[in-house]
This record gives sequence, structure tokens and C-alpha cells, in this order.
Amino acid sequence: MEIDRRKFLEQGYLVLREVIAREQLEQLRRDFEVLVGKQRRIWAQERGPDDPPGGVWETQPQPRLGSYHQLIDEGTASTVEVWLQESTLGVSRQLFSAPETVGMAGMMLMCSPVRDHGPARWHRDVHPIDMAPLSGLQKDLVENGPKYLQWNIPLYDDDVLWVVPGSHRRVNTETEDRELLADPRKPLTGGIPVELKAGDGVVYVNYILHWGSNYSPKIRRTIHGGHTIFPYYPDMSFSEHLPAEARALFRQWDKRSAALQDWTEAALRAVLKSDVAAYDKALEALQPGVGEAGKMVLSIYLCKATLHMQVVKHHDAKTNGASDPLAGITEDYRSRALRPHSISINWGPQFADRFTVEEAAALHSRFATLDRKLQAKEEHFAPSFQSSPMRYFFNEMPADFGLGEFIASWN
Repeated sequence: MEIDRRKFLEQGYLVLREVIAREQLEQLRRDFEVLVGKQRRIWAQERGPDDPPGGVWETQPQPRLGSYHQLIDEGTASTVEVWLQESTLGVSRQLFSAPETVGMAGMMLMCSPVRDHGPARWHRDVHPIDMAPLSGLQKDLVENGPKYLQWNIPLYDDDVLWVVPGSHRRVNTETEDRELLADPRKPLTGGIPVELKAGDGVVYVNYILHWGSNYSPKIRRTIHGGHTIFPYYPDMSFSEHLPAEARALFRQWDKRSAALQDWTEAALRAVLKSDVAAYDKALEALQPGVGEAGKMVLSIYLCKATLHMQVVKHHDAKTNGASDPLAGITEDYRSRALRPHSISINWGPQFADRFTVEEAAALHSRFATLDRKLQAKEEHFAPSFQSSPMRYFFNEMPADFGLGEFIASWN
């Protein structure tokens, strides 16, 4: 499938027709419905004492199968294979700067609720807690292409998603901020619906301004997820249900993931040793051909990783009543640190086992200047972000503090 990469980078999204061939559609609907049935039974079993019988299925505005690959068997393997087609994986490979690095980031299914919940909030999928400020991500995108791409592929006609074309390349306008502060659940100036027929798809930059315009009981089964240069699957057992060619792809990505984790460790150890050449080599291995803007984003991700590591190392301090050296860290930060987010090279709590408590503390010290530069003196908030008010900057990168200044701060 031929695509226009230039148009994608300008608009931040591309609509593609018949990503799923018509002859595939009915079988894929049936296979996904099997997974929905499995997940609904799990939700019913996990419901709280005050929840309705269906649990999440009856309470959420957008019930989502968050990791449906864990539910598959040989009879439903098609739900994974759809991500490996030329019309999906092949398209993403054309949009990344280094096609050979592209793997799976996540496989989900968005479903319609049992009652009308109306519109969601306009937002960008950017979290200052574990990602870089928006302007840094945008500069990196222009210089190096995407690190992650997001997809929606509906099994039934779907016009829920709206986007503001081009907003992935800039911060909010004054008009957008004013409208978002007044009511983030209304149409936004410049926003347009992404009208998809069953089997069509939209691939987009995840920090474009976008909106779930109406979560109604109208049937919705929309495949959601993405491709990334940082693939990560802690449990690969699901791949045994896949045909040989698909299984080989996931095994290849698993090997790449292991190598990326090794290079992440190598980058951090280079910082401990103040070895600039080794640090640069590790960044190049994490993202081949990366430029300075991309290296700065990777450095911020590594900065976040050191704080995550501190959270993991001292996770028991709070529960055991001991003195907690990270007492000022919010619960949101703690929860994010304790779960993987490979898009920002957070490989999960077990990655912290590669470093001693003393090494983790030394790394935290080496990255302390950068961490301070990423924060304001007071908590603040920027419209369209999913986070609550915090000190970390939402939009702006540190002033007069680039890669060279960061490396100089090690000593």
C-alpha cells in the first residue's frame, strides 16, 4: 500500500481505505467478539461490591480490551495477525525513518458502552511524568521521524475520533486554550471528524489534538494500538498460537527488545562513568540515525528512568513505615514508574534489578540538574494534557540547556 509520508508528517494523520479487506471483515468481527466475551467474563468476576454485574463493561464510557493478545488462542489468532499486514505494519514501516526497527507497541479493542456517556475531553497523548515536553517531542519528530505511531481500525463504521490537522507540530493556540478551558468536551475550532467505514483505518501521531466525540451505545468495535521502535512484550506466550511467520516476527521483536534494554543499561552506565563516547554510542543504538533533538528526548527518557528506578528501589519504604527519600513524588508518578511504558523506554520495575541501590542513587544525582530544568517552581497546567497540575513543564523544553549542557552537568 503506497502512502504519502510528507502529507502524514504535515497533517499528523492519514486515513487509509480498506485496511481490512472486505472478505476478512466478517471473520474478524466474529473472532474479536470471542475475545470480548472472554474479557466480559473476567470483568464480571473482578467487579467490586458496589459495581453492577458486568463490572467495567457496564460502567466505563469506552470499555477497552487493553491487552487482548493475552486472550487469544489458535482460533482467534487473526486478531493479532491484522497488525502484521502490509496495510498496517507495512504502512507504519513507510512512515518511520528506520523501517527495520519497527515492531508492535500494543494491541487493544475499543468497545461501545451499554449506555450513553456523551463526549470525552480533547487531549494529546503526552504525559510530562514519563515523557518529554511537547515542543521537544515535536522537534524530534521533524528531525528524526516518529518513535511511535497510533492506529484506529474500526470493524463497524466509526466517526467518533476527531483531530485538529497539523496540531502535532505546535503547541495550542490561544483560541484552542480558551475553548478547552471553557469546555473541553465540545467541538474545537479547526477540529474535523475522521469518518471511517468498516475496515478503514487512521494512523496518527499520538500527540495530535484529538477527541472522542461521542461514547454512545451504537455498536463500536475499533481496533486500537500502534507500532514503535521500542517493542516490548514481557510475556510472549501468546505468540505460540500464531502461524510460524507471525511467531517469527514477534520473536525477532523480543530479541530487539532485549537488546534495547541492554543499550538502555549501557547508556546509564556511561553516565555513571562520565563516558561521553559510550553514551553517544548507546543513544545511536537505541534509535539508529538519531539527531541531536532526538538524543535530547532520549536523555529525558533516561532521566525519567532514573527516577522510576528510585521509586522501585524505595517502593517498600512507604508501606513499611520507613523514611521515604521520595516522599514528594505523587502517587500518579509512583504508579507509572511501577508499570512498563516502552514508548518512553521504561522497561518496567524489573529493569531496576540491573542496578544496585547505590548505583541508582548515583544516577539520580547525575540526572538531577536535567530533572530540575524540566520543572517549574510551582505546579501548573496546560489545557489538552491528560495529567493533573504538576511542576513538570507540559510544553516547553529547558531554556539554554541542551545535550551539551546535560553532559557537562555530570561532573
